[in-house]
Amino acid sequence: MLQKPALIDIGANLSNHRFHNDLDAVISRAKQAGVEHIIVTGTSERASYDAHALTQTYPGYLSSTAGVHPHEAKNWNAQCAKAIEKLAASDTVVAVGECGLDYNRMFSTEVQQRACFEAQLQLAVGLQKPVFLHERDAHEDFFALLRQYRPQLKGAVVHCFTGNTEELRAYLDLDCHIGITGWICDERRGDDLRKAVKFLPKDKLMIETDAPFLLPRNLPVRPQDNRNEPMHLSVVLEAVAAILRISPVTLAQQIRKNTVQFFGLPLAA
Repeated sequence: MLQKPALIDIGANLSNHRFHNDLDAVISRAKQAGVEHIIVTGTSERASYDAHALTQTYPGYLSSTAGVHPHEAKNWNAQCAKAIEKLAASDTVVAVGECGLDYNRMFSTEVQQRACFEAQLQLAVGLQKPVFLHERDAHEDFFALLRQYRPQLKGAVVHCFTGNTEELRAYLDLDCHIGITGWICDERRGDDLRKAVKFLPKDKLMIETDAPFLLPRNLPVRPQDNRNEPMHLSVVLEAVAAILRISPVTLAQQIRKNTVQFFGLPLAA
């Protein structure tokens, strides 16, 4: 039997309520599918606490991020900032975020989002931890802030990148890494991303599920509840490998190296 390539999911929302009843089984299926490590995304003060708690429940297998998503920017205040800073300093928290700008649904105002984003960029600079970034329909403002702080940041990954080739090249010019999700498997809306990925250097590539969201549409059998899980990460790998015309095993080795180095994960080389 061929051995599955070792995969690392850089973004899974395992503290989401949809995983509350069967997380042990979700973790078990991920391991069986070759997922070697998962980074649990922090999207708010509460979610960041919960994500960090999971790293203590599954030591060595889970890491987390600590941050406030732009949807939650309206809740950013001095107390929240202090809590995120304390969490982000933990050894099992490997990045600041998910942070950025999202002008699509506007759960927080542009002013609130920019203030929250900039504060977290400053926090990442102070802690010298990489940033885990989110951008939707806000490229110009997002890029302007990121460009200002990028020279001082230890690293930056644009999580769940769904943009076009021009946006990809702009991020690469800032020496950003790029996180690819099951969006690349979506025949309805992933065309720009599939074109852009052809120009993505392999040493800047990472993959993620964004579970429970973004279930790949090309799964042979789709779960009735449409919940995505880390065990489906290989589907993202295979889609990217097909576009780049490279063996999935070879690509997985490169992605693993990128990810371990970027986040400083406690995994053997």
